[in-house]
Amino acid sequence: MIRSLFVALRLWLLLIAFVMAFVTAWAFPVLLPLVQIALGVFLVLIGIDGWLLFRPAGNKQPAFFARRDVPDRLSNGDENPLTIHLENRYPFRTDVDVIDEIPFQFQRRDVLFRDRLNPNETKTIRYELRPTKRGEYSFGAVNVFVLTPIGLLKRRYQFETGKQVAVYPSFLQMRQYELLAATNRLTEVGIKQIRRVGHSMEFEQLRPYATGDDRRTINWRATARRADQQGTSLVVNAFQDERAQPVYCLIDKGRPMQSPFDGLTLLDYAINASLVLCNVALYKQDRAGILTFSNQPGQLVPADRKAGQIGRILDVLYRQKTRFLESDYELLYTSVRAHIRQRSLLLLFTNFETVNGLRRQLPYMRRLAKDHLLLVIFFENTALRTLIDQPAQDTEQVYQKTIAEKFAFEKKQIVRELQQYGIQTILTAPQDLTANTINRYLDLKARGLI
Repeated sequence: MIRSLFVALRLWLLLIAFVMAFVTAWAFPVLLPLVQIALGVFLVLIGIDGWLLFRPAGNKQPAFFARRDVPDRLSNGDENPLTIHLENRYPFRTDVDVIDEIPFQFQRRDVLFRDRLNPNETKTIRYELRPTKRGEYSFGAVNVFVLTPIGLLKRRYQFETGKQVAVYPSFLQMRQYELLAATNRLTEVGIKQIRRVGHSMEFEQLRPYATGDDRRTINWRATARRADQQGTSLVVNAFQDERAQPVYCLIDKGRPMQSPFDGLTLLDYAINASLVLCNVALYKQDRAGILTFSNQPGQLVPADRKAGQIGRILDVLYRQKTRFLESDYELLYTSVRAHIRQRSLLLLFTNFETVNGLRRQLPYMRRLAKDHLLLVIFFENTALRTLIDQPAQDTEQVYQKTIAEKFAFEKKQIVRELQQYGIQTILTAPQDLTANTINRYLDLKARGLI
């Protein structure tokens, strides 16, 4: 009981007022009896306040109840909704201070909510948390400090004394893209409508001609028959996209992928984008898989379309960590050669800052590109772009802008060097990684390259 009793701010302020009143009464003795009577009333109110807070309930239930609702898994890099349900079982109005002990990884000390509940009233507090690291997170207790209308004392209630929650790669983003794809609204997140340039030879259906269709697909016989019956509209042959093509996300876990951006590392951006891309590939009837690598052999999820494949990919991605050594691309080449026998689309998530860094690994990427369709995805340094766009104010800033432009030029030179050897590339800002990757995948699929 004593451990759950706290003093409210109003009591401290009244104590200060009484000290000042007694000092004044020492100078003016006529005021002393009034101050003593007021002190007596004050002490009685404290007793009544304590009795109201701790009086036994007839139904043997706590006079106040709270519950935190948190998902079993949190989505990395996303705003995850949490709720705290409050129920006042006191027969009078209460003011409450709610402090939620969130995991230390968030480094937040502002999860404090104040509210007022009438007798037998329930309320819900909603807030959001954005984790930036994968792993186990431990929630503490929900502390509720209850005040009566007198407001001199507080009683602390503790609920939900502890819960372990795992933070997984961004499955909320994956579900968002899946929902938008199902409702044909992918353009809302930057996915372009891709016009098919090539097609497979598997016929699907006849449909009316639309602007942008390949004129070589016009079915003149069907058009002539329709002209006799309904009018002169053109009819084209619609073909199915190639299906069951292997799509692998190769994720570099080396030192360059530890670079941070907006709270997340480049590795986490690559993992989130890989999860979304694999889900889109499965939605497009392709087979999706994962291969991670660093200076040591990584983990492999063979490309497949079976039920539960996205769950297996999610579990593997959850356990990935950055290693602080340079990645071994020769090891990557031998792993791909040993485990990926069929020609596949390989999306290599990595990062190069200099042309020399690329050239050390280029021979192995050229070998990969001989047997597979290789797409190298690396990151633009957005901090350098911000520095370049700002006008220089003095000589020092001129030097800084010159160096920044040199590094930005090296990124463009890396793109040209890869394209020189027929290797597909994406140079993207981290926040645009998912949309740009899906756009390129859909483009390659529409052109019949996979």
